[in-house]
Amino acid sequence: MLHGVLLIALFSCAAFYIGGMGFVKSLSLSPMIVGIVLGMLYANSLRNNLPETWVPGIQFCSKRVLRIGIILYGFRLTFQNVADVGLAAIVVDAVVVTVTILGGVLIGRLMKMDRGIALLTSVGSAICGAAAVLGTESAIRVKPYKTAVAVSTVVIFGTLAMFVYPLLYRNGVFDLSPREMGVFTGSTVHEVAHVVGAGNAMGKEVSDSAIIVKMIRVMMLVPVLIIISYGVMRAALKNGGGERGKIRLPWFAVLFLVVIGFNSLGLLPAAVVGFINTFDTFLLTMAMTALGAETSIDKFKKAGAKPFVLAFILFVWLMGGGYLMAKYLVPVLG
Repeated sequence: MLHGVLLIALFSCAAFYIGGMGFVKSLSLSPMIVGIVLGMLYANSLRNNLPETWVPGIQFCSKRVLRIGIILYGFRLTFQNVADVGLAAIVVDAVVVTVTILGGVLIGRLMKMDRGIALLTSVGSAICGAAAVLGTESAIRVKPYKTAVAVSTVVIFGTLAMFVYPLLYRNGVFDLSPREMGVFTGSTVHEVAHVVGAGNAMGKEVSDSAIIVKMIRVMMLVPVLIIISYGVMRAALKNGGGERGKIRLPWFAVLFLVVIGFNSLGLLPAAVVGFINTFDTFLLTMAMTALGAETSIDKFKKAGAKPFVLAFILFVWLMGGGYLMAKYLVPVLG
């Protein structure tokens, strides 16, 4: 197993190096995204030459390392962030997350999509892109290629939003105040990195509020995962595959919330928290790379175009619905 883990770690080091390049930084693509691309390139070239004894190490990275990474992600957040933005941002975030997930699942059902891909795509669009997809994957335990397909959709439309939002804001199409634009951006753009990129392009006042609003969306991953896990348990009981009275709680999501609480106390120096965040990004990059290494082009063909159509529909909703809430709901709630 160690050989497989070291292989993924090597790819992750390469992803960090590439992610530090000026061109990649200008696109606000995190090492996690670079990692899954490298993993997919490997899966479609040299993967067949991999000794079978290495496979457990890759699977360890896509499961166990992933969950540790989600837990440590809590060091990026504090409960003080919630108090800073006020009620309006929390309400908008809650509406966006709820409608996007429920609407995405319903649309996926109408399109007769694979349920796992529809749920992963919806949660990724609703909360925090790749990290949310990874967390949900651990809760519902789907095949790795489905996770990679969902990650691809949120990366594409999150990157598109990162360029479109500043363009429309600077040209007056988005007629919003800096605070309203910050709430709009933070509550609707997919990846944290995309929010940072879009916010910086629109000015510090927009960026500061956008990042905080985005972090509140990330916190909503915990209740969402608990609800999804409960739904999985109910479905298992209905189909005769579960034990009555037992709910499989996503322990990593609960610990994620505990870490947020600890980080809110401010007991650790900023340098230590910064190191933990960098290490956590590396762990998540390993998980993404491992998922990419299990994903071939044939599996993308199997998934078809429907996941990208669903992601586009959700993107239109996020942009249109988010704008209307930022313009009319935020001023009312204050």
